[in-house]
Amino acid sequence: MSGPRPVVLSGPSGAGKSTLMKRLMKEHEGIFGFSVSHTTRNPRPGEEDGKDYHFTTREAMQEGIDNGEFIENAEFSGNFYGTSKAAIEDVQAQNLICILDVDIQGVRRIKETDLNPIYISIQPPSMEILEKRLRDRQTETEESLQKRLEAARIDMELSKEPGVFDVVIINDDLERAYEELKEILNEVSKTKHTQRTCWVLL
Repeated sequence: MSGPRPVVLSGPSGAGKSTLMKRLMKEHEGIFGFSVSHTTRNPRPGEEDGKDYHFTTREAMQEGIDNGEFIENAEFSGNFYGTSKAAIEDVQAQNLICILDVDIQGVRRIKETDLNPIYISIQPPSMEILEKRLRDRQTETEESLQKRLEAARIDMELSKEPGVFDVVIINDDLERAYEELKEILNEVSKTKHTQRTCWVLL
């Protein structure tokens, strides 16, 4: 795929990556583009089809996976999630830096492709803080919450392995984590974006 080098953001649910990403997209429109993932789960309140996710059926998504249309896909709690090649190409065609929000399974699958992104992990300070954040959302059943916590334990352990991520950001303070993320992405835009004037994220 041609275009600016993409950025993969990963981390457990509740680590704050979606909050950081949405702020980044809002404050730096015209620099970054979000690769909208597909999912077979039902929309949550306030989510928009085509903006937050492409909501689809299990049958349609399985067909796309079988046809090689997805660069990565994973299953969690009985639902499929995945990033289509077309979603990335749409962003790159606009000469934007494509940001992908994927889980640790997705990271491993992308590493088997020729996408060559920057890998950034957003992690919580501790499991206790992560659990509090997830409970405060009040969007999960106890069963779903326990599944997310177990997935988070695995994610946090794998993020420590050498070579999995280029950078790991501990989100113990949202402002500090955001500044750290901007600093990293400044380097991406300076060194990898040759077709336009380099940006400085203020």
